Amino acid sequence: GAAMQRFLGPLLCLWALRLPAGSAAAARGLDVVSYRERVRAMFYHAYEHYLESAFPYDELRPLTCDGQDTWGSFSLTLIDALDTLLILGNVSEFQRVVNVLQEGVDFDIDVNASVFETNIRVVGGLLSAHLLSRKAGVEVEAGWPCSGPLLRMAEEAARKLLPAFQTPTGMPYGTVNLLHGVNPGETPVTCTAGIGTFIVEFATLTHLTGDPVFEDVARKALKALWKNRSDIGLVGNHIDVITAKWVAQDAGIGAGVDSYFEYLVKGAILLQDKELMSMFLEYNKAIKNYTKFDDWYLWVQMYKGTVSMPVFQSLEAYWPGLQSLIGDVDNAMRTFLNYYTVWKQFGGLPEFYNIPQGYTVDKREGYPLRPELIESAMYLYRATRDPTLLELGRDAVESIEKISKVDCGFATIKDLRDHRLDNRMESFFLAETIKYLYLLFDPDNFIHNDGSDFDVVVTPYGECVLNAGGYIFNTEAHPIDPAALHCCRKRKEEQWEVEDLMREFYSRKKTKKFTLKRAPDHGEGKNAKDPKDTSSDKAGEKRNSKKSLHSLLSCPSQSFNSKLAVLGQVFLDNT
Repeated sequence: GAAMQRFLGPLLCLWALRLPAGSAAAARGLDVVSYRERVRAMFYHAYEHYLESAFPYDELRPLTCDGQDTWGSFSLTLIDALDTLLILGNVSEFQRVVNVLQEGVDFDIDVNASVFETNIRVVGGLLSAHLLSRKAGVEVEAGWPCSGPLLRMAEEAARKLLPAFQTPTGMPYGTVNLLHGVNPGETPVTCTAGIGTFIVEFATLTHLTGDPVFEDVARKALKALWKNRSDIGLVGNHIDVITAKWVAQDAGIGAGVDSYFEYLVKGAILLQDKELMSMFLEYNKAIKNYTKFDDWYLWVQMYKGTVSMPVFQSLEAYWPGLQSLIGDVDNAMRTFLNYYTVWKQFGGLPEFYNIPQGYTVDKREGYPLRPELIESAMYLYRATRDPTLLELGRDAVESIEKISKVDCGFATIKDLRDHRLDNRMESFFLAETIKYLYLLFDPDNFIHNDGSDFDVVVTPYGECVLNAGGYIFNTEAHPIDPAALHCCRKRKEEQWEVEDLMREFYSRKKTKKFTLKRAPDHGEGKNAKDPKDTSSDKAGEKRNSKKSLHSLLSCPSQSFNSKLAVLGQVFLDNT
């Protein structure tokens, strides 16, 4: 079985790549391992230039080799890239960055931040790094994973978001000031994803800290959306969080809605919650009935089900991966192959693609190095081992290197038709795009663990199994270990359980020597970049100034989707 798979792996990969006739030496060079190593090199080209030219700002500007703050002022790329470092096996840099973040990141700042983006990138990134820190050789506190500096930072960041949830509906505002709470006069219009994308991070926080407030507000927001679905079972794009009136009534699976559906499924798996899954399955029926045509998904009016836009958005490409999580692999592959044809047409996914015309939409021709199609390929490859999925990975590596690589990193592609570039490298490039590409080409990564290997830790609440696999990726590709949610039972009504566990633990300690399997010190063997060097390098520069930001939209597509609801077909709009 496993031995045969290892033996056949390289042969299958060569077959998958359908190489042009050429020398055997050229053929040998193009296997999964070589692509994995090219992805590793892509990561370091981007990461090192961020550290050199952009830190402590949020993002690298690769055309001018400098930095800018975008979603706040948190050294965002560093937080977003932290767990990718461990997945690539670089424990020494992971340890160094943990120290830098502890010393340099402050959330008590007068900045207007997106509630959604701060949650998925900052809270998600810190939680993931916290749960992986022992595996990365960090010396953890005695109470870990129920305490620790990264967990405290994640909790602090999440608390800054809580004022946004204080609305009559329980649906949050899209923007919050990290110092003062919700600004007077803040728009009450939030996109659906900006309301329904909290349960993974907030439930994890509740289970680790014992404070129920996080999971409670996330659940209330999810249920408010469910309650306000249309009679035909669809949700729109933007809603007023005070009145619960739908402002943009376009229903689909893409921008402004996407991660709401994703978090119903992932929340259901993480929490083993049948109610969340049944909500998704009801939506899934309505989505199939009203928006699915020939394995494409269109945009429709949420009350009538009439087509409002026959457009594919690159953000929708997460959907096949989500279908694979509920076991609907055949439908997932068919839709994936549709999306892959668009990639092959342009060498990337344009933000919007007019399905009937088979071409880009005016003003939406760019590709900001998004991960969604690669993410779906990674999930589907785990499910099917279909070599076509490796071909997408190959195409992504070749395209991004050819079109987007510049001296200082990788630049957003402003227009896929003529390959003009934009002076931006979004933090999700290192958090998601590179991570999913690497995991597609690294079948033995610890993230893919099938439960045959695990660590046992002792917490103040008893024994706890960790790192057994089954990681749930948040929508920024930050993996959460679902087993960790069962380590820290702190709620008062569960205190008796804790006392029983402690009594049992101490009685066992008296009767026999208690041994634990320690997490490896140096990442994953062959993946470790520098197994000898586990020391922390210099602690890193402290951020020397904080910058105020103008108010940011809660969702990048907000103004556009508001326009959609009025104008209908987007590709006719030339303004």
